[in-house]
Amino acid sequence: MTIYDFLDKHNIPYKNKDLIEQAFTHSSYVNEHKVSFGDNERLEFMGDAVLQIYSADRLYKIKPELKEGLMSTRRSNLVSEKALAEIVREFKLNDYLLLGIGEEKSGGRNRDSVISDMFEAFIGAIYLDSGFDVACKLLDDLMAKHISSIDESTFDYKTKLQELVQADSRKSIVYETVSESGPSNRPEFTVDVKVDGLLFGRGKGPSKKEAQKMAAKDALNKLAQL
Repeated sequence: MTIYDFLDKHNIPYKNKDLIEQAFTHSSYVNEHKVSFGDNERLEFMGDAVLQIYSADRLYKIKPELKEGLMSTRRSNLVSEKALAEIVREFKLNDYLLLGIGEEKSGGRNRDSVISDMFEAFIGAIYLDSGFDVACKLLDDLMAKHISSIDESTFDYKTKLQELVQADSRKSIVYETVSESGPSNRPEFTVDVKVDGLLFGRGKGPSKKEAQKMAAKDALNKLAQL
């Protein structure tokens, strides 16, 4: 089956085959072969933008309505490298990826970073070739079930907070256990997360680890509202 068979199966129109094929062309392939178009990196940039607005739109329409902070964390989870790579594998889209010999041998066809970039490029190509509505139709086929079934328990709030805080500085993040209550078989811990001594969030949970995660989530939600 070709990528065009895949598009026909999903009733997705296409006109510019070079654009579609470029989406599946890794830079390593371009370095080894003569092609009439370049690699997929520019299309990846476009697809990322389409995915951001698509996921925001679909999350905004969920009933009952989600709070802004929760929409932000769900969108981050939905369009993460890992999530997009899982979708690629689910629909075997990486079968159509063109790789250089070295990249192929090193496992690039199944590497999250490579195939998630390819997916973004694919969506970018569909958008440029057929428009936003058609790109959304394809994304609905590929991603709709993931929007309502995101498992927040797998989201690493502590790592995400660390990335945000250290993006522009080397500020320190400290988690402090401020209280422990309840019986020994059902304890509840309360944890504060502080950035350079300033309180950023508070969380509770049946373990210190869970309370820390909830504190990081609280901090992320507050930061999303700034």
